[in-house]
Amino acid sequence: MSRTSPHTHHEGGRVSRRGLLKTAGGLTAALAVGATATATTAGAAPAAFTHPGMLHNAGDINRAKVRVAAGDDPWLSGWNRLTANSHSQSTWTNRATATIIRGGTGENYPQLYNDIAAAYQNALRWKVAGTEANGQCAANILNAWSRTLITVTGNADRFLAAGLYGWQFANACELMRDHPAFDLAAAQDMMVRVFYPLNNQFLTGHNDACVTNYWANWDLCNMASVMAIGILTDNAAKYDQAVTYFKSGAGNGSIQHAVPYVYGNVEGYDLGQWQESGRDQGHTVMGMGQMGALCEMAWNQGDDLYSYDGRRFMKAAQYVAKYNLNMDVPFTTYTWGTGQNCAQQSQTVPGAASRGQVRPVWAMLHYHYGRRLLLDDKYIAQMCFSVAPEGGGGDYGTTSGGFDQLGFGTLMYAK
Repeated sequence: MSRTSPHTHHEGGRVSRRGLLKTAGGLTAALAVGATATATTAGAAPAAFTHPGMLHNAGDINRAKVRVAAGDDPWLSGWNRLTANSHSQSTWTNRATATIIRGGTGENYPQLYNDIAAAYQNALRWKVAGTEANGQCAANILNAWSRTLITVTGNADRFLAAGLYGWQFANACELMRDHPAFDLAAAQDMMVRVFYPLNNQFLTGHNDACVTNYWANWDLCNMASVMAIGILTDNAAKYDQAVTYFKSGAGNGSIQHAVPYVYGNVEGYDLGQWQESGRDQGHTVMGMGQMGALCEMAWNQGDDLYSYDGRRFMKAAQYVAKYNLNMDVPFTTYTWGTGQNCAQQSQTVPGAASRGQVRPVWAMLHYHYGRRLLLDDKYIAQMCFSVAPEGGGGDYGTTSGGFDQLGFGTLMYAK
């Protein structure tokens, strides 16, 4: 479905969610420009992008604001987790630098992921509580990096950095786009100049390796970055690039490669084997956060990737949650090509390393499938509530894994 298509789409006889949003956007644009709008077709322009429209829309923000002010749980518990985090303090000082290195000699990328976590958390505090000191802090962090960062480099891991920190930085910017001290134009320019070329290079060339060499997360974080940059800059082509790759991309991040095997009615629930399940559970749970972020951003722009291909992602999340709750899951031998010559490797059992690892990825998934759609998401729900309230960067250790997701899902998604 093209982001720029001028007509409302129908799916199964019903107007699609995106079609409704685009029609509304077109009508709004028409009203704004008055009589000259008769030639404007719904959804034919950047007005079709919803802002804020990445991990959080206006409704999410308003709900958190109202519930926290009222002292209601679980929102208040999520809020207290946020305000207790050192990254959310308005006294945070950025460490913006021109060159970020991940992988190889001279690594310094922790200063970027720590600053992004601080910008995002301060932005949340500003949005939810209206505290100007937090808004100013977030703006200062984002402006400093937007005006300073020139390159992201290192060994192959530079593509991980470009993907992960690309979509996260863009999300912090999206929350701040209406703050008067935030330089949106500088951020947009930097994202397109520094992050997008690496994201695109990875998705189209996979670092000159066999297309299946890199795990699903490598594709997913770069897809999420392309999508986030598309939303931040109102660029339909970039947004569509990410959606198209999700549906039919050649690498392991596209939905049928990320979930290669589906099992029907396993003790009453459909399950989907995740591409990294034979590797270890830290990276597998990371995948729930990366694909979840992609689906949530698309949802807020009117595209339901969460339900795409028979809710294939939900089946995978149920599978991953069940295994990490120390229950058995089926496993089909997974074989893939590695290196530049596609030498085959295989995994025959789920990887037990890091089993049960806590990452703040489950609230987003449960509150979508279990509360928005009112589906029975038994295992996702159990994982969600076993790790609630969710924190964010700084609450899950100091290494990069604790910063692979922005977190605070209990505060922002509870319904």
